[in-house]
Amino acid sequence: MATQSPFSLLEGLLQGTPFADLPPPLWLVDEVQRRIVLLLNHILLQEPQATSRVARQQGRVVLLQWRSLSMRLLATPAGLLDLAAPETPADLVLAVSQESPVALAQDLLRGERPAVRIVGDVQLAAEVNWLVDHVRWDIEEDLARVLGDAQAHTLGQAARGMASALRQFMGGASATGAKKASL
Repeated sequence: MATQSPFSLLEGLLQGTPFADLPPPLWLVDEVQRRIVLLLNHILLQEPQATSRVARQQGRVVLLQWRSLSMRLLATPAGLLDLAAPETPADLVLAVSQESPVALAQDLLRGERPAVRIVGDVQLAAEVNWLVDHVRWDIEEDLARVLGDAQAHTLGQAARGMASALRQFMGGASATGAKKASL
């Protein structure tokens, strides 16, 4: 008897709810987008080369899309990001192809990049790709500023252990799915 992944069960439950197709409230989307921009700018400020690359793209707009959600990011002269007005035309569109939130989360937990459809300026796309490849958030350093070095290191080790265990589990779940498909 083939075993079913718990993630497919979770996805089935999520799709069966009456609220699955309702869009989130506009105020919530706006607040989440503002917080994402703050986080991205915090990360960019930790890498001077990243801010100089973003500054070279000042005034350019990148539209990020996934399902019905979208976000327009504007490159500022300071090398940071800001939210662009919804009617601003995008120089680059990055649309995540994966429709299923559970499958997208599985890909991300395995360390895989999601499939993205890219439309627009090739040079801007290359800069965005460089940022994705080279800029990392040192969350342990940020925690050390608040909690101290020892506590931040302990939390970092625990988080890395949990992430590793989750990746192993995801690898086992995908191997089970592959075994099921071959039967």
